[in-house]
Amino acid sequence: MSIKLDHHHRATAQKVFCHPINHNIQWHDVCSLLGRFGDVHETHRGNWAVTIGGETYSFGSTKARELTEDQVMKVRSFLRTFGLTKDTLQAA
Repeated sequence: MSIKLDHHHRATAQKVFCHPINHNIQWHDVCSLLGRFGDVHETHRGNWAVTIGGETYSFGSTKARELTEDQVMKVRSFLRTFGLTKDTLQAA
């Protein structure tokens, strides 16, 4: 699956892959990025999830404006599933 990212989405993805973990990644930016992959929605439990081809990936609650470390790691893992890594971001 090849996903084209605009400058805003690329900047958000770079923050997700930043080491050490970036602590000021906004949920609305991540939801916009995840929307490039599938349908982003809030579950009945207040978790954010993205559904792609009938499979749903959950990223946890959004009670804070920024992602927690655990949520950043979940988003990283999700992006890697679709071939997006720190190296592929730099190569593009």
